[in-house]
Amino acid sequence: MKVRVGYGYDVHQLAEGEEFWLGGIKVPHTHGAVGHSDADVLIHVICDALLGAANMRDIGFHFSDQDPKYKGIDSKILLRDVLKLIREEGYEVGNIDSTICLQQPKVNPHIPAMKECLSEVMTIPIEDISIKATTTEKLGFVGKLEGVSAHATVLIQKG
Repeated sequence: MKVRVGYGYDVHQLAEGEEFWLGGIKVPHTHGAVGHSDADVLIHVICDALLGAANMRDIGFHFSDQDPKYKGIDSKILLRDVLKLIREEGYEVGNIDSTICLQQPKVNPHIPAMKECLSEVMTIPIEDISIKATTTEKLGFVGKLEGVSAHATVLIQKG
C-alpha cells in the first residue's frame, strides 16, 4: 500500500456584509470571507492538502481565480472535483486533520455540522475528519479580526 501525506494553508480577508462559509456550512456572522469563490478557507486547505499529497499541484492550478466560471462557486463543488481527480489516480482519503484560526465568531459550536457536511461531500466516515479551532490571542491579522486562516494535513492511500 502506498501512503502519502499532504499539507494545505490558506488565508482569506474578512469583510462586513459578506456571507461566511466555513467547512461547507454558512456560519452566521457580521463579516464573511472575501474570495473569487465562496471563500471557504477550510475546504480550500483540504483541497490543497489532497492535491499536494497526490502531487497534483494546488487548487489555483485546477480552479483559477482568473476563470469567470469559478466566480462565486460553492467550494463543495471544488472539493468533489478534487476527490474525483485523486480517485482517478487510485487514491482514497485516509484521514484529515485541520485547524481553523479565527478570533470571532467562535467555531466550536459549528464543528459537528462541518464534519457532517464534509463527510457527505467526500463520502468518507465522519470519524476520519478532525476539525479544530483556535484564536491567535488577538495577535496578527486574525487577532485583529481582519482575516481567517486554516491549516490541514491529510493522509491518502493507494492500493
